[in-house]
Parts: sequence; structure tokens; C-alpha cells
Amino acid sequence: MSKDPIKSVCEQKNFESLFNQHSQTLRNYIYYKCGDTQQAEDIVQEAYIKLWDNCAKVFFEKAKSFLYTVANNRFLNEVAHKKVVLQHQKRSIAPDRTNETPQFILEEEEFYTKLKKAIADLPEKQREVFLLSRIDKKKYAEIAEITGISVKAVEKRMSKALLTLRDKIGNI
Repeated sequence: MSKDPIKSVCEQKNFESLFNQHSQTLRNYIYYKCGDTQQAEDIVQEAYIKLWDNCAKVFFEKAKSFLYTVANNRFLNEVAHKKVVLQHQKRSIAPDRTNETPQFILEEEEFYTKLKKAIADLPEKQREVFLLSRIDKKKYAEIAEITGISVKAVEKRMSKALLTLRDKIGNI
């Protein structure tokens, strides 16, 4: 039996594969931390540049972890002690909604605004876990790997986030 040859990050097809596989999730992860799409894209680009510069030193199997570590460290260096508030883009209401009353639409908009504020007010670590779980549909084990914490810590942060949201928004 022969082993598979070791994949090199320095090979263009392998590097492209890593980019295609992880760049969007990595961008979302950083975006959830900083709330700025352009900053998130810049950090992800810098992480991939650093991976390329160190491609000979990084094993293919460890490249994802390397990217997340570099991106997270880069983010932490940029923001230092600044408080980051997550900004959401306004959601446009589809013009073809004719079966809903104006009161319902107004209540829906008010709820959405209340929800955005409640999510933005969550502590950073809870917000990060909540958005990775609910928006990116990541499993707790994946979130634990991305954030570098245990699955139990992810569960606890998620639980606290849900309790806080329930208190702020109510039981709907």
C-alpha cells in the first residue's frame, strides 16, 4: 500500500483549492468580529498572502488553521482596544408583498431593527458564536475549531447569547 503524496501549499492548484474552500467562511468570520466588510476582505487577503509567503513551511492539512490564526491575529492587532459594533445592511422589502397589512410590515421592520440591535449589543464572543452558528450554519465542533475554544465553551456562549436575546426581544 502506498501513501498519498503530501500535498504542497506552494502548488498553485492546491493553493487555489484552499482559497476556494475557505475564503468566504474566513471572510464571514472576520466580518462578524469587526462589522466592516472591507476590513474583513483586507484581512483575509493578507492571511492568504502570508500563507503564500510561508507555503513551504505550512502543511496542507494545517493550512486552514494557519489562515484562521493569522486572520484572527491580524484583526486583534488592528483593533487593539477599540469596541466594535456590528453593522447590518438595510434589508429591502420585496415590492411584491401584497398579502400583508401595513401594520404587519411595520411590526416586522420594528422586530428586525430590535433583533439587529440585540445581536449587535451581544458581547463580541457570544455574537461571534451566534452568527457562525445561525448565519453560516456551522456546527459547534467547527465553531470550536475556528475560534480555538472547546465545544463546551461554544455551547455556553451560544446558551448565554440566546438567553440575552430572549430577554431583550421576548419570547416570540
